[in-house]
Amino acid sequence: KKINLDQTNLTVHPIDSFFFPIFNNKSLLQHRRSQIIGRFIMSECTEKTNLLLSKGARKAFEGKDVEASRKFHDSNVRNEEEHKSEGGLLKPMIFGGLDGILTSFAIVAGAAGGNLSSSVVLILGFSNIFADALSMGVGEFLSSKAENEWILSERRREAWELENYPEGEIQEMIEIFEKKGMSHEDSELVVKTMSKYEEFFVDIMMTQELELQVPEDDHVTESFREGVIMFSSFAFFGSLPVLGYVIFPSFFPEMSDNELFGCACAVTGCVLFLLGSVKSTFCASNWFVSGVETLLLGGACATVAYSIGQIIKEYIKT
Repeated sequence: KKINLDQTNLTVHPIDSFFFPIFNNKSLLQHRRSQIIGRFIMSECTEKTNLLLSKGARKAFEGKDVEASRKFHDSNVRNEEEHKSEGGLLKPMIFGGLDGILTSFAIVAGAAGGNLSSSVVLILGFSNIFADALSMGVGEFLSSKAENEWILSERRREAWELENYPEGEIQEMIEIFEKKGMSHEDSELVVKTMSKYEEFFVDIMMTQELELQVPEDDHVTESFREGVIMFSSFAFFGSLPVLGYVIFPSFFPEMSDNELFGCACAVTGCVLFLLGSVKSTFCASNWFVSGVETLLLGGACATVAYSIGQIIKEYIKT
């Protein structure tokens, strides 16, 4: 940034003249200029430091900004390092959305391939969407809950084994750390130190020995949230291709079934690209590549459904 000192209000304050009688007015003006430049430099440094801290560890990693990463970890807020906790809900949201829109669009494409009327598309589409959405949501909740309960049962078994035969569990962990590249002396030192803290050591055993992540205490609530997100995502995105058969005829009553199918294709393509782009924000892939990848996947599914619809229509005719 540049500052124009000529346009800055540089005046000699009476107090300055009192405390600095040996300076003439010109010297005091130069003193004022130095003060302004110093304050400007300090403000610029503070602003840059705050910017680096606000970027956080993830922004520093994404931009390969070593200075930002060092500033963040050396600051007082390093214990508040943010990680993308939304990633845990990414699977049900993306999977539910993709499954919903592909399922409903497959119905639309199959109906179009079989030359079925728009009323048939609406009946089959909405009934199938909400039935499948409920099934997917309940399935996500029950499967996630069952998996967490199984992991906790394995944790109880590991805790029992550590309580009754600690030497064997400690030796197992030493061997695991040695396989990961640690020397025998270092792995023995690390494992024996961690084994002094039983609850912590059991969690380490779960992740290193069984490769299982111990769920939180509120895992039932979290499983319920995943189920709700799965249901909502499936129902919302799955309704979009079918809604075109309701909305577009309201504004354009003269549209034919083929034109409605074309609108459904356009809407579905845009949503598939959007879902792929959103998915890229949680991973390292490029948003455009991820969007095109999802779009091509959806196009392949629609092509299969449309082709099968045409084949069955020709078979019925014969």
